[in-house]
Amino acid sequence: MSEVAIPDAERRAVSKFLRRMLPILVLMLLVNQMDRTNVGFVQDELRADVGVSATAYGLGAGLFFIGYALFEVPSNMLLERFGARVWLTRIMITWGAVIVAMCFIHNVTMFYGLRFLLGVAEAGFFPGVLLYFTQWLPDSSRGRASAIFLGGSATAYIVTGPITGALLELHGAGGFAGWRWMFALEGAFSIVVGIVAGFFLVSRIEDARWLTREEKDALSAAVARDEEARSRAPKVSRIRLILHPQVAVLTSVFFAMALTGYAITFWLPSLVDDIGGLSPFQVGLLSAIPWICAVIAMYSMAHFTDRARDRRPYLAAALVLSATGTYLATLGSPWFGLAAITLAAVGGKCAATLFWPMAQSGLDLKIAAPGLAVVNSIGNLGGFVSPTLFGYLKDSTGSTNGGLYTLSAASILAVIGVALIRRNGAGTETGSGSGSASGSGSDGPTLVKGQVATGEAR
Repeated sequence: MSEVAIPDAERRAVSKFLRRMLPILVLMLLVNQMDRTNVGFVQDELRADVGVSATAYGLGAGLFFIGYALFEVPSNMLLERFGARVWLTRIMITWGAVIVAMCFIHNVTMFYGLRFLLGVAEAGFFPGVLLYFTQWLPDSSRGRASAIFLGGSATAYIVTGPITGALLELHGAGGFAGWRWMFALEGAFSIVVGIVAGFFLVSRIEDARWLTREEKDALSAAVARDEEARSRAPKVSRIRLILHPQVAVLTSVFFAMALTGYAITFWLPSLVDDIGGLSPFQVGLLSAIPWICAVIAMYSMAHFTDRARDRRPYLAAALVLSATGTYLATLGSPWFGLAAITLAAVGGKCAATLFWPMAQSGLDLKIAAPGLAVVNSIGNLGGFVSPTLFGYLKDSTGSTNGGLYTLSAASILAVIGVALIRRNGAGTETGSGSGSASGSGSDGPTLVKGQVATGEAR
């Protein structure tokens, strides 16, 4: 009879966590995505006011990911030491402060430095939240929490454009440029949300006043069982993981997906602005269209393929759609280009939805968790490569067509990689310790304790 009571108490505890903690975590992720990508809406303003060329803009946009990758592991270690309440709020407050500082940019060097510092400040937030889930939730509940959390990333793509565009309309107020107002207000909002989060987040199950003693004991026991099982998993060196054939294939495919995802994220507002005659708010609204379509397609695809025996054909089709969209964006008018980029965004989002469950089930149990961390962290370096490449090609050729051709080629090459992904490995989704969750160009899998990744959703 006690075995029946414990799962029931555990279920109540998980439900309370989802109701109380997830809303603030989703809001934090939404703001996180907005703050790291808002620079895409002020490319022209930075060029006119500060002298940031297309090459410099692309490099600065990409430098974020270098700072993020370098400081991610230390950040996760400090989260374990200080607890989620202290460390996640510290991360958010400091990245908000960097965003505020960006309103004072006056030269290219300052732009580079602050973008790098933004990556340093944000480092560890996304994997830190996933690590937080491992401290609070058993494996059986973590997939649901991750899916809800990642929904904040998808929503961010839709709301970033209109909100940022509206703030840019403040141009001239108080004698300040609209882009300076945008950075100042969005950064200040991040700081406020970070402070508020400090009052809501609870680091340890034992400290939750809203759980009964029975619920605390049941949830702690479930989490402890998972931790014990993970502690018995063999350790595999990072170098050996990188050289593992399946990890290498998955990393290559995800890198190609990240190239397209981040290129669209940082260059879409500029492509929309080429339509001409649009206000900043209108640019923001139109920039949301590809993401609205992509999110609808992403969830529809996830529902349609949930029980598919082999996701590889669907993933290959999504990558071909992405390649077709980026290629078509080089043809026709800017309006036609927007429609083409919408196709590319739909393909990219659907590909991400299909990719992570395949990655989880395609790796052996003994390397699933660390292997996914390697795939996510190395693959996300596409976030540095694609904006940097686009900026260089824009300055050297006067067009982004070369970059779009590169994205199309990368997606087609990734289709070849898809054919090499194992349909079923010795591991399953439970082998990752997480269940599956839908992501995007930078969203990664849920990670078990001790594993880190450079993941988010773009």
